[in-house]
This record gives sequence, C-alpha cells and structure tokens, in this order.
Amino acid sequence: MILFKGEMVLFDFDSTETTGEWYIVNDDVMGGVSRSNMQLNSDGTATFSGTLSPENYGGFASVRARVVAGDEVQFQGVMLRIRGDGNIYSLRFRTNENFDGYAYQAKVKSSAGEWTEFKVPFTAFEPTFRGRALTGKPDLKSSDIAQFGLLIADKQFGDFTVDIDWVKFYN
Repeated sequence: MILFKGEMVLFDFDSTETTGEWYIVNDDVMGGVSRSNMQLNSDGTATFSGTLSPENYGGFASVRARVVAGDEVQFQGVMLRIRGDGNIYSLRFRTNENFDGYAYQAKVKSSAGEWTEFKVPFTAFEPTFRGRALTGKPDLKSSDIAQFGLLIADKQFGDFTVDIDWVKFYN
C-alpha cells in the first residue's frame, strides 16, 4: 500500500509493488462464451480487453484483484485514469474474497481513445447481485473492501478494450 496525502494507490502499473494479481471471471462460469484478458504493458499501463458475446445466454466479462486497504484512514471514494473505447464499464468492489456474492457497483462511460480521470464517491456505489439492485446492505467503506474489479456487460456485445493507468482511493 502506498499512501500519499489524501490518497492511497491501489494499482499503478509503473511499479511492481502495485500491479496486483488479476483474475478473469467471464460468463463461461455460467455457460457463456465471452472472453477477456488482462495484460501489463511496457508503458506502465494495463489493458483489459476481449470479446463480449450473447451466445449461450452470456454477456459479461470481468477482471478482479485483491485489495488490502487497511483501516488507518477511511477514504471517501475511488479515482481511476482509463483510456477506453466508448463503452460503459462497471467499477466493482467486494467486501469479501468470495468468487460469488454481492458487489458494490458504479458505472463510468469511457471516451474512445482518450485518457479520462474519474472520481467516484463510495456513496455512488450500489449493492448488486448478478445485475440486480439489493437493499438492506451496509454502506460501502474503504476499510471493508477486499476486491476491486472492472466488468463490461449491459448488451455491449463485440470487442472491447480499456487501458488502465492507475486506481486510487481518495479523501
């Protein structure tokens, strides 16, 4: 964990300390055929890319990494810098390390070919389970976060690519 005044770097692909271990979870866990991968690039970025397919009732592709946030500071939200393809991506946090279960989700619309910084407060994240909104879950707090992920779904079928420069918590 790298702390700066008011920020904590979760993932920065310039440093081997903060690249994270990324795991692909696609719709093939339910019979779909979407494909994706996460690649670390020589320019200090990472690329999440693949093909989203509706075949066999599919329609999602995602990548996840473990987060060790600690409880020294309660952060207010997450910032990230991405270069996208014009698709909408879901930022997802889980408060446990389970493969399945509910997640907190907020969506960002990438700009095709342009680097964009997003600053999303934790209050904008809604608990969801398999695309459905949930009620009665606790508010998202940085000290409870165990996983971060990116997901593409919502019938955005075809090839997709998003480059990630960094992901940080902010105060």
